[in-house]
Amino acid sequence: MDYVCLGTTGLQVSRICLGCMSYGEPGRGAHPWSLGKEAAEPFFRQALDAGINFFDTANVYSAGSSEEITGQTLLSMVSREEVVIATKVHGRMRPGPNGQGLSRKAILAEIDSSLARLGTDYVDLYQIHRWDYDTPIEETLEALHDVVKAGKTRYIGASSMYSWQFAKALYTADLNGWTRFVSMQNHYNLLYREEEREMIPLCVDQGVGVIPWSPLARGRLTRPWAQQTARSETDEFGRSLYSEDSRSIVEAVLSVAAKREIPPARVALAWLLGKPGVDAPIVGATKVSHLEDAVAAVDLRLDDSEVDLLEKNYHPCAVVGFS
Repeated sequence: MDYVCLGTTGLQVSRICLGCMSYGEPGRGAHPWSLGKEAAEPFFRQALDAGINFFDTANVYSAGSSEEITGQTLLSMVSREEVVIATKVHGRMRPGPNGQGLSRKAILAEIDSSLARLGTDYVDLYQIHRWDYDTPIEETLEALHDVVKAGKTRYIGASSMYSWQFAKALYTADLNGWTRFVSMQNHYNLLYREEEREMIPLCVDQGVGVIPWSPLARGRLTRPWAQQTARSETDEFGRSLYSEDSRSIVEAVLSVAAKREIPPARVALAWLLGKPGVDAPIVGATKVSHLEDAVAAVDLRLDDSEVDLLEKNYHPCAVVGFS
């Protein structure tokens, strides 16, 4: 496994991050395909054995049980200082006022709840899951700064939003001497490259690490276009992300993979790992092969002709994934 500093920090993370949204007790939350603790444990062990030290979850995943499984499982296998644990805040965790969002009240309550579920005194990276249109960014940033100063997180990061919003957050933090975002977890893959227009250049310029979510386009880049899975059949959000216009790109991935005699997932991830600013794509795993392919992609180098084939059929598409 290769390691890289996250953005311009000194925090070293594996070039693959294990996404833990796939792990959560069945019946809690909106993911009927998630794996409970016993079924999830082998994937944490496989990740650690492969050298992965970076694990990402969120308070809202499976109503908090993803955090519970992530913390309990990891800390039973390895010491706390050997792993980088990231979680997120924004989504609704309880009914009624103040049950979601990025107000000072919500952030200070949710960090403590996340730490309790994870079973740790701190997280390494605390991320805002989305932009909160009801809370001034100054309130959010000062609250996050206080979380850092209280020792409850080492770094803060952000997730999908417009570039102007992220730029505003960065300069607002600088103006007030508050802790700055060090990472951007955005939607970025061969089927969705709108982030290349403004967000990726902004992150590169500002020294912000990029840790893309859905690097395999909800599995679309790993199989023939018409093939379905248990997850895709129930994934309403995923169906809203990609259109028939992307079919030719999937076919190009399958073509490159066939010529190299390797799984298509490795091709799609190798392409992403080679893009400017990308530190560690967040990969979900519910089969042994998912992590095998992700780890193998780190050492895979595509030639210029293969990259041209993969990229040539991309067409601009509507911005999605910000809500």
